[in-house]
Amino acid sequence: MRISELSRRSGVSVTTIKYYLREGLLPPGRQTSATQAEYDDEHLRRLRLVRALTGVRGLSVSTTREVLDALAEHTGDTHRLLGLTLGSVRLSEESAGKAPEAGEVDAFVKELGWDVHESAPARATLAETLTTLRSLGVPVDRHTLLPYARLAERTAVLDLDQLDGLTDPLETAERALLLTVLLEPALMALRRMAQENESARRHTS
Repeated sequence: MRISELSRRSGVSVTTIKYYLREGLLPPGRQTSATQAEYDDEHLRRLRLVRALTGVRGLSVSTTREVLDALAEHTGDTHRLLGLTLGSVRLSEESAGKAPEAGEVDAFVKELGWDVHESAPARATLAETLTTLRSLGVPVDRHTLLPYARLAERTAVLDLDQLDGLTDPLETAERALLLTVLLEPALMALRRMAQENESARRHTS
């Protein structure tokens, strides 16, 4: 397909596609003349993933390039591919500073029996959240978190079920990213509505 068709099918402007080509986010097409090139479905899938990484995850161009390079190295490892796409594993081995509750989070993950990388950013997020809640006088501990963790397990099953049957690594990465990031506001909305419903059940006659 010509670049105009690639633009139409992807929803990305020709100007932006040319920018991605210059930045190495999109591989060059097959040259058909000195000024024209042909693109295929592989370009379309990669372009859609680039758009999701920059637009949905909000990554910079340089970080997107790092993610794409890392994905290219792990196309046969679906677990690693999903981790890189969703940001649940770090691109580098650089370790972040640990919040005071980091050890508690590590013990909780072990208690759950979860296979989560020790440098997963979500561990730090959970530890920092616990620190903040406790500083505000909210007594959150493992007993509070356990039922939420079990709900998260069931949600994760639903998430990954929607990727079954996908064989193309780029399509898998894009679908996982869109379902995770774009579905999160909907899940939060459902939680808020459920809270309102439960409040009405408990406190109104």
